Amino acid sequence: MIQARQTARMFASKSPRWVSLGPLAATFIVLGLTVAALHAAGRLWTCACPFAVWTSRVCSAYNSQQLFDPYSFTHVLHGILYCWLILLLFPRLKPAWQLWLAVVMGSLWEVFENSSFIIERYRDTTAALGYQGDTIVNSLGDIACGVLGFILAQRLGWRRSLIAFIVIEAILILWIRDSLLLEIVMLVHPVDAIKTWQMCH
Repeated sequence: MIQARQTARMFASKSPRWVSLGPLAATFIVLGLTVAALHAAGRLWTCACPFAVWTSRVCSAYNSQQLFDPYSFTHVLHGILYCWLILLLFPRLKPAWQLWLAVVMGSLWEVFENSSFIIERYRDTTAALGYQGDTIVNSLGDIACGVLGFILAQRLGWRRSLIAFIVIEAILILWIRDSLLLEIVMLVHPVDAIKTWQMCH
């Protein structure tokens, strides 16, 4: 009996800090509500085109339609930002619930991002002229990338995660002429020169 208790304690000590039944159940509830909200908003489950786990075709109808695409990396950056904000506001919250909050924040963004207002804003102010919004599958992939970014920042700490953020931003700018910070700039205060430069890609 004593040996069984010791084994159980040893197993529990080796379990990841963010794995817990309560937050896990709460996470699935949030994801379910997110899927329901996106479906109610008219988002398609998958692309009408053949399903693919990854597409690199940014300037096409496939963008934001498959599970992952180059913009998935901007959601990794979202996750890093979520981690910084949550650790700043809720430093004493258990890691599992911190991760849950990151899922909540990512889910709220996906619902907001796929609202008619934001879709039209993307079309009017960015190079994404034919943007139709995300599929539900793509939104779930984006949330997963946010979780990845959160865990990455949690593991790396403030300084190294800041370096990772800058490196990913630079790679995206060189690769697709876009990034999370450029997206924010173009949504809040569009710059014609940036839009022209992006459309030449």
